[in-house]
Amino acid sequence: MPKVTYIAPDDTEIVVDVPNGSSLMQAATLNGIEGIVGDCGGAMSCATCHVLVESEFLSRLDPMSDAESQMLDYTAAGRQDNSRLSCQIVMSDELDGLVVRMADPQI
Repeated sequence: MPKVTYIAPDDTEIVVDVPNGSSLMQAATLNGIEGIVGDCGGAMSCATCHVLVESEFLSRLDPMSDAESQMLDYTAAGRQDNSRLSCQIVMSDELDGLVVRMADPQI
């Protein structure tokens, strides 16, 4: 099963097995990872699952939708070049080893 490393604001690393087809937000909330809030449950209406994707993985992600891009303009931590919403990153074997940093603050 592919793995994702979530890096908390205090630099703590949490490695999680994420089933293919699950979003990073779902995996974080199911595994009790603090820092990924996901208030809207993945409906892309809150931006509380903001992550910063390590640069070597950016090209492997599906392209960002216009709706995700617009929602990232409203994140509490401020948008960066490597910002994504973790509810929009769907796990696949190609993403095995993905590393994301949780944005701080989320709300």
